[in-house]
Amino acid sequence: MKRARRRLGRWGCVSVLLLFTAVCCAAPVSNAISAYVALQTGLQDDADGGIADGGSTADIPARMLAAYNKAIQQVGKYVPKCQGMRWPILAGIARVESNHAVGRNIAAGGDIRPKIYGVLLNGSGAGGNTTVFPDTDGGKWDGTASGERAVGPFQFLPSTWEGVGKDASGDKTADPHNADDAALGAAVYLCGNGRDLTKRAQLKAAILQYNHSNEYVSNVLGWIDQYTAAAKDPDLKNVTGKVRTVIEAALSQRGVPYSWGGGNAKGKSTGICCSPSGKSGESIKGFDCSGLTVYAYAKAGIQLPRTAAAQAGVGQRIPASLGTGALKAGDLVFYADAPGRDATIYHVGIYLGSGQMVNAPRPGTVVRLDAVNAMPGYAGGARLL
Repeated sequence: MKRARRRLGRWGCVSVLLLFTAVCCAAPVSNAISAYVALQTGLQDDADGGIADGGSTADIPARMLAAYNKAIQQVGKYVPKCQGMRWPILAGIARVESNHAVGRNIAAGGDIRPKIYGVLLNGSGAGGNTTVFPDTDGGKWDGTASGERAVGPFQFLPSTWEGVGKDASGDKTADPHNADDAALGAAVYLCGNGRDLTKRAQLKAAILQYNHSNEYVSNVLGWIDQYTAAAKDPDLKNVTGKVRTVIEAALSQRGVPYSWGGGNAKGKSTGICCSPSGKSGESIKGFDCSGLTVYAYAKAGIQLPRTAAAQAGVGQRIPASLGTGALKAGDLVFYADAPGRDATIYHVGIYLGSGQMVNAPRPGTVVRLDAVNAMPGYAGGARLL
């Protein structure tokens, strides 16, 4: 359970209506070895990065999500003192380790084919591995007796699996290449001798045990926070008037595709070409981030500028220095490459409350709920209502 270097990035919204520039960046996130190396065996890396393809249950294969839920129901049998194990924790680990085995066939019984293997940990430097791990399983799980490599959707080393592997599928074999078994094994491993995973410090300690990298911990926590936010229905009981109108308009578009340059005051529309990653919105009817906010606020009779950076100049500005706790439902939420310099704002969402926002993240995703801290470069907000 170590990690290969991977590139993450983020793309902004359209910067002007027809001619545009984009603020974007790509930054390495990790430099260890392991399950990202599974990407070398055929899993597609979302090279555009950021909060790309995750954040909601819609991004997780149904059979994998079922395995995560099954694991949290069974883990108490093996670690009765464990508290706070929940499916977003397992989903956060699996998202980083194998992208939920997307691209593989997951049988009804949970077996994943083709099997997911990491690089051979022979110190060659491939995938960032610099330490030799001698073989411990004779190739039983990792398919080779010449050394060790991480296996399955949770990327266990065979030696680790030997200690935590459990049969959750009922076939009397604890198989790290089985979704149910692997998810339960991960839950048992993260629970330790009985952690309270509702406590952030203990959750961090559990993830650090899984992979001894602070960058890895931050990455996984980001995904856990996103899945946690997506799993909650927004509480709008105290939201009224135009604020409610804006939020309900934005929420009504959940599931609509992201379209670079798409969206206007009347609703979703086809976009333009092309994003910094080369993604065109010309054939996609949907919204980009600022297109969604233009639409939602238009429903309340408020006309917004088309770009995220320009929208920061409307209404009462909420400085980033006040923290996200200063936000109220209906506020615009901004993200910048250089917080404090509004000209570098690359993204905008609509705050719902309780740390959630309605968000059109980037090409390849849909309008959805995300945690406000799911994206880097928090640049404060703007209150128009």
